[in-house]
Amino acid sequence: MSRLARRISGVLTQLFYLERQVDPYFRDAFDALLQRPLVELVQAAIRARRPTEPLGIAEERCLPDEDATADAIVAEMSSFLRQHHRPGHYERAGNTKTYGVVRGSFDVLPDLPDELRVGVFAEPRSYRAWVRFAGPGPLSPPDMRDNGILSIGIKLMGVDGPKLIDHEKATQDFTGISAPTFTTPNVVENLKLQRQLARGTPILYFVDPRDSRYLDGLMQGLYARVHHSPLEVPYWSCAAYLFGPGRAVQYKVRPRSAARTPIPRHPGPNYLREAMARTLAEREVVFDFMVQFQTDPRRMPIEDASIMWPERLSPFRPVATLTLPVQRFDSPAQLAFAGNLSYNPWHAIPEHRPLGNQNRARKQIYLRLSELRQAMNDQPHVEPTGDEVFA
Repeated sequence: MSRLARRISGVLTQLFYLERQVDPYFRDAFDALLQRPLVELVQAAIRARRPTEPLGIAEERCLPDEDATADAIVAEMSSFLRQHHRPGHYERAGNTKTYGVVRGSFDVLPDLPDELRVGVFAEPRSYRAWVRFAGPGPLSPPDMRDNGILSIGIKLMGVDGPKLIDHEKATQDFTGISAPTFTTPNVVENLKLQRQLARGTPILYFVDPRDSRYLDGLMQGLYARVHHSPLEVPYWSCAAYLFGPGRAVQYKVRPRSAARTPIPRHPGPNYLREAMARTLAEREVVFDFMVQFQTDPRRMPIEDASIMWPERLSPFRPVATLTLPVQRFDSPAQLAFAGNLSYNPWHAIPEHRPLGNQNRARKQIYLRLSELRQAMNDQPHVEPTGDEVFA
């Protein structure tokens, strides 16, 4: 059966790569006309199959054997790294390919209403930031052969106060991907996906008729595409976070400009990094950082990352701007610096504590895999200050 499964997966993967070749010719029009209504249909189907959980606002409920599941995910991902990489050249197990780590300024908006003045947003101030744009992983293929979901990691520096883990002392991290729902609804399903990755048949996680997640696959497919530039897409947290006592939010990072970098007729293996470099050599890029409050715990669950929180129930509200100034970031030294950095949503102050089983698992998954990667690469972990200078 494993040979047949790999053959089926291979055929489906080749069809996916074929679609990638024609995607730039129709995808903008498809997204403009059909993405939103199709997302509504898929989300309605997902919600119809989901059992109701009697939870309140910002309330969590641990899954059975959650810690053991997280340990199993670490074991699977560690094994994958050892199998596909060699010491000195280990990459991240997820959000793998670095397009760039760039300097930014994270500026809290002035005159926020009292209900938004929480944690790092309590007062109008500016934080220096290192912002990492990356591909999905778990490998680093040419950009046209990745799965079309990008990621962002924002590390604020100079953040005072106690932290939820002592791995770093003065940072606050925010992470997101270019889809409003996560690849898997919970850590139990994530473990199934990691096992399919180990077998070399990840696409079968979504389409295996014995245990299919085709609706989650459709949601990812509606946002996976050939991108113009990592600077030109929105990013969602997909998971929930505290926003002060008794309130939960999700985050969104949205570019202000509607400009689109042309996709090359013959894209190179790193055309996304090259697009970023051209843009930031000429002009600054500004994102709005926004929060969406949980107002209906049934329609906006914390423990199921496959559910998109409806904006008609709670719109996103801007609380800060992220500005990337004109800069050069693609020197070998600065790209290597990315390996010294660790992004973890638990690099956080208590007011922004991560919520939900995916986030609870990330606390150890991200920390242990980061330590493994940096140890095997003889690459020390660095807590940045923003004073770093590269030739």
